[in-house]
Amino acid sequence: MSASRKERDAAAAKLSLEKEQRKLGNLMALPAQLLLVFIVAFPLLMQLYVSTTWWSPLDGVPWYMAYESWNWFANYSDLVQDSRLWGAIWRTLLIVIVCVPAQFLLGLGLATLFVDSFPGKTIFYTLLLMPMMVVPAVVGYMFFLLFQQSGPINDLIGVFAGGPAEINWLNDVNLAMVAVMIAEIWEWTPLMFLILLAGLSGVPEDQMRAARLLGANAWQRFWRIVMPRMKTVIIIALVLRTVESLKVFDTLFIMTVGGPGVATESISLYIYKRTFQDLEWSYVASIGLFVLVALSLLAGLGIWFMVRKSTKPAQVATAQQGGALALQEAK
Repeated sequence: MSASRKERDAAAAKLSLEKEQRKLGNLMALPAQLLLVFIVAFPLLMQLYVSTTWWSPLDGVPWYMAYESWNWFANYSDLVQDSRLWGAIWRTLLIVIVCVPAQFLLGLGLATLFVDSFPGKTIFYTLLLMPMMVVPAVVGYMFFLLFQQSGPINDLIGVFAGGPAEINWLNDVNLAMVAVMIAEIWEWTPLMFLILLAGLSGVPEDQMRAARLLGANAWQRFWRIVMPRMKTVIIIALVLRTVESLKVFDTLFIMTVGGPGVATESISLYIYKRTFQDLEWSYVASIGLFVLVALSLLAGLGIWFMVRKSTKPAQVATAQQGGALALQEAK
């Protein structure tokens, strides 16, 4: 009986110790949790509250008294009918549709070149990554100067055209967006290259060597061996760049300020103008929540797809199967 009692006492003491440790852990985590509530939950709730009112800083009342101009969901109905907002969304999507695939293809091509060693690789590698290190506002100013009517781009075109070129890039409704896209591709292709190079470096060399020895060509090796191993990395790269491209602001603001007219106005630039020029903060709060939900759904979809494709045993089996198919095709 005494032994059984000692065991019960030991179990009770262990349980009490675990409770104390859990209590201590909760107390130590409490400051971080309160900080998280303050910097995330509180602003989000405040934004939701303000978005259901007509409140503006011009009203002369603090935000917590915005209930005096309560409008329920009128801002959200206005949002659906705002043609300028939907135009900004379309232009932002156009930037994503053009820039992200271009960055991906250029990054993948460069990563394929840099996965092998060659003389001067370190120097070229450093030069290739430099655009990513430049502040986006500085990139915008650089390309603002490059695309001036008397700038270097027109001078270069004039050399090949055999005469002076006076293309007014940033004041042309169609060409202004092209200039912005070129700047965006130039700045962020290195990030895509870096992510894809990391993925290519993880492809098993023994499978590539075996396929090469048995006569598989470069396309067969890439499609049957490299791609199954790169699916998760590709999804990560595309999701990251898609979400970041949807938030493009600095380059556009410096180069065109959304002009000419609203030809290059993105969703971020539109929100900026409605916030600091029109001071329609309640309406902007509703737009911000709409964009937050849309981006959250997009990121969640990408994460779900990534998790689905990143199961390791299935990935290895797919790569091995791809290697076997490449070898069969080579034969």
